[in-house]
Amino acid sequence: MFDNRPADPADDGAYMTFDERMSYADYLHLEKILEAQTPLSDAHDELLFIIQHQTSELWMKLAIHELLSARDALREDDFRPCFKMFSRLARIFEQLNSAWDVLRTMTPAEYSQFRGSLAQSSGFQSHQYREIEFLVGNKNEALLKPHVHNAEVHAVLETRLGERSLYDEVIRVLARRGFDLPDDLLARDWRLPHRSHAAVRAAWLAVYSDPATHWSLYELAEKLIDFEDYFRRWRFNHVTTVERIIGSKRGTGGTSGVSYLRRMLDIVLFPELWEVRTEL
Repeated sequence: MFDNRPADPADDGAYMTFDERMSYADYLHLEKILEAQTPLSDAHDELLFIIQHQTSELWMKLAIHELLSARDALREDDFRPCFKMFSRLARIFEQLNSAWDVLRTMTPAEYSQFRGSLAQSSGFQSHQYREIEFLVGNKNEALLKPHVHNAEVHAVLETRLGERSLYDEVIRVLARRGFDLPDDLLARDWRLPHRSHAAVRAAWLAVYSDPATHWSLYELAEKLIDFEDYFRRWRFNHVTTVERIIGSKRGTGGTSGVSYLRRMLDIVLFPELWEVRTEL
């Protein structure tokens, strides 16, 4: 016979009172998180729009944490934790990609009911996304301008713009491993994006041509490719979602919308790693 009586978790030892204990909600500060959704219209879908972007910002916060730690590990030639961080970054961007699937359930008619409430706010202004771009090497000083009004954020982005990117640290690893790389690569203006260089491409060709000899570099290269693969998918899904919901309208932040986002698809973070595949 099945016993369908309701179970009492206290019988299993579960704590049931929290007057003097830290609860789940206390630890996660759920009150702050769950009170952070304040729709400005009566539209049913505005809550979806807010939550999708807020959760994406949380995942980006974790991505920044992992990117900074991976960069620090590379500086110490400590590859094992670095590889774990890159695996996690790929999964983080998988989550970010899945978020677009939820947002795409919103139709143009539904978005139009609250789009006016956004005023000039736009994902284009996400300072965390900008920090990720600077960290991985997509440097563009002009993109500091939307953040001048927030001195603390602007200072962080200024720092990220002026320091070596993740890929700059990878190139320095190649040099420490004995590959002949010119000084103009190892001591350049870090505020500018890295441009494809024949010496770096030759180093990666050597790595890919003899993985057994260069196994840690070989694995590092594939971790970087995994990350950029997921990053590209995130950008593509962003374009598709925006086009599906607003067509060719201008973005609320003033950009040309879909055409601007499509131009972002042409940016390559780790160019030599893609180019070398043609030579193998």
